[in-house]
Order: sequence, then C-alpha cells, then structure tokens
Amino acid sequence: MTRCSPPEPPPLPALTRAEDEFIDAYLGMVDLLGRANPARATHTYGALRAAQALVGRATALRDALALMHQRGESEVHSGTLTRALRMLDGERRAERVTVPQDPVV
Repeated sequence: MTRCSPPEPPPLPALTRAEDEFIDAYLGMVDLLGRANPARATHTYGALRAAQALVGRATALRDALALMHQRGESEVHSGTLTRALRMLDGERRAERVTVPQDPVV
C-alpha cells in the first residue's frame, strides 16, 4: 500500500536575513494583536499577555527595519514580501486583527 503525501509547498522567496526578520516580527505582532483584539478575545488575561508581548515584537520589527536601512536596503520589495506573507498564512493570521462582520439575518 502506498501512502500519499500532501504536495510540498513551494519554497519561500529568497529574502535577506533582515527581510526574514521583518516578516517574522510583523507576523508575530499580527498574531499578538489578534489575541488582544477586543472583538475576538475571550479572556482578559490572554489579551493582557498578548499586549505585554507586543513591546518585544515591536522592538524586533524596529530592529529589522533599522538593519535593512543601515545595510542600504532602502526599498521594501512588497511583491516578494507579499508572497512570503501568503506562504506563511499571513492572510488568515491578519483576519484575527479585524472586527468580525455582523451575521446576516
């Protein structure tokens, strides 16, 4: 009996180390904002912990962007970074930051 494996996802686009850290810190902030979103949070303690962790993620985001700037990476290659965000499930993760739609009655 042969087992069918799910197809391999395409590889992430080539990113500089700073771009990789930029994406990682950004998605980390998105996840934390989603946990702290008053429209989606279920407990104050979880939202509080997420809010406390935002400081560290914001610092990491700032540091990644500062490193890019220092290295002369003056442009954000949004097409490449968008592909990376999509491959890392960024759209689903960012949905938790939004206010849910009212159910249609």
